[in-house]
Amino acid sequence: MSNETIDFSLLDIKVPAFVSTYSIETQKEIFDYLKQLDENNKKAYLIALDHLGSSFNIFRSNGFKNWKNKNL
Repeated sequence: MSNETIDFSLLDIKVPAFVSTYSIETQKEIFDYLKQLDENNKKAYLIALDHLGSSFNIFRSNGFKNWKNKNL
């Protein structure tokens, strides 16, 4: 298993630390998804992250799944 990770600090948006444990391919998908969010969706993401805490999983979120189905 590789120690390669994506630098999510480039996005200027909070990302849970556990995302770095995902495969590099999944990290790239999450990075691309977060990069394309508009301001309203960023706010919704941050609210979900804040309210759900450690139970929030971006990889399993509806927004990410919908984006992935349309874009990958």
